Amino acid sequence: MEKSAVDSVFDEVTLPSFDEWNLRPTTLTALAAMNISSPTPIQVEALPALLDGRDVIGQARTGSGKTLAFGIPAAEMVDVSQRQVQVLVLTPTRELAVQVGGVIDLVGGPRGVTTTLIFGGRAMGPQRDALRRGAHVVVGTPGRVLDLLSQGALRLDKVRFLVLDEADEMLDRGFAPDVERIMSRTQSARQTALFSATVPDWVRSTASKHLNDPVMVSVDPNPEDAAPIDHVAYDVPNGDKMMVLKDLLDHRGEGSIIVFGRTKHGVKKLARQLEIAGYPVAALQGNLSQNARDSVMEDFRAGRVRVLLATNVAARGLDISSVDQVINYELPESPELLTHRVGRTGRMGRKGQALTLLGPDDGAKWRQLERGLGRRVPRRLWAGAAAARAFDPTIVPLETIPASSPEFVDSRPAATARPSRNTNGQRPVRAARPAEATAPAPRRASRDASTGTVAPVQPQRARRRNDTVDDIRREQAVPGSPELAMSHGRDPQRPEWAGGEKPRTTRPTRESAANPGLNAGQDRLEGGERSRREPRRTHEIVCSTC
Repeated sequence: MEKSAVDSVFDEVTLPSFDEWNLRPTTLTALAAMNISSPTPIQVEALPALLDGRDVIGQARTGSGKTLAFGIPAAEMVDVSQRQVQVLVLTPTRELAVQVGGVIDLVGGPRGVTTTLIFGGRAMGPQRDALRRGAHVVVGTPGRVLDLLSQGALRLDKVRFLVLDEADEMLDRGFAPDVERIMSRTQSARQTALFSATVPDWVRSTASKHLNDPVMVSVDPNPEDAAPIDHVAYDVPNGDKMMVLKDLLDHRGEGSIIVFGRTKHGVKKLARQLEIAGYPVAALQGNLSQNARDSVMEDFRAGRVRVLLATNVAARGLDISSVDQVINYELPESPELLTHRVGRTGRMGRKGQALTLLGPDDGAKWRQLERGLGRRVPRRLWAGAAAARAFDPTIVPLETIPASSPEFVDSRPAATARPSRNTNGQRPVRAARPAEATAPAPRRASRDASTGTVAPVQPQRARRRNDTVDDIRREQAVPGSPELAMSHGRDPQRPEWAGGEKPRTTRPTRESAANPGLNAGQDRLEGGERSRREPRRTHEIVCSTC
């Protein structure tokens, strides 16, 4: 029998089988039906502790089998004779809730374990009806779970096992208040598990308030089980990321591609531009209805849509093995999100490629992300999609290429290079930009209509870069012509400007307009000056009462 992709990745590591943990026969049958014959490293480390009732904090790379690591214990501990919610799994996104619920349903369904999905974007009535009929496992997002709790349709006092999937996001400031309110509605004697690909120190400190003597399980990717993902960052010339993206899509292979943007509106706009250009793309972003999101994901999983444009909503929970390439069109907000984005490819030992496009303004943000990752990502100047697909950073890392080699390409844009300092520590004065060598267009001679003489052609200065349209019009106009008058904002049709010069007129003040007999010298000129000043008149005010 041909060896599967998972077995080929872990063939050099001696791993126990599922039979060693005394799992139920229905669970073993379900695993065999899923073509899963041996556990992954995270399952080997986490399953014994979870089956013994211990709290667990599990960390492993994406695509390592974390869902089964807590899905098997969830299905094993359910008492099918009690029609109550006994297991609660909280996820940050709807897509991840659908995936987790599907896995638990496959494992526990043959034994009669019922799983109910609870998340927004769908009608609340069918979810209430499913809870009323009796659900053993609830998988949902915090918002809808709180709504059903407040309505009394969901009771969590019988929950024995609580799981926070993608714990780093669930305990972040956005979800933390809702998650803590939900956890307060469960019994204190419950078993709790936290799983994520990234578990920062602040997650461990926060989890200590909710977990009882947890077992720390961290599976670092070894050379024999690491996902073969080639991650390269490319400096885009002139910041034209659209040109680079189209080049990559023109050279795409048979697999699927996920292009990550930063905002919902940006992804929607990018999808519209690519659709107009004729590329088969679909967009996944938070403003879509749940039916539209399900339709997009169904088309992408089935291969009917090869290119998926998505926000960070797709960075977690998308377990699609056919994703060959991930393109970071825009940078994420944190190193953890970058890790989750890149982890959408190279699933379960399959080879994948991740490309990050850097514009002129992305340098500082990229350095911050690299510091958070704790490693350097090979960085090169964009040289075309064919060269990008052929480049293997594991063979020719950028750091090992000497600067004198012809293959070396300085990834820094030329505009950002800083001039060297003089011996006295001061920067040299930049030389003035030379004037453009192109000669200005010759001026046509003008003829005086009254005398018939031809005016000599005036010499024209060289064109400057900061010249405005009025400057050019003023240079090309003949003195006294309507063009010159218009260049100064004057109307040549007005009779007082027929000679090209506007007469100096006065503007009446408020007093002279009310009393024409006042001295004309008090009128203000156009420039705001007075021709001659006289003492300011005073008026005696008499009270009507006096």
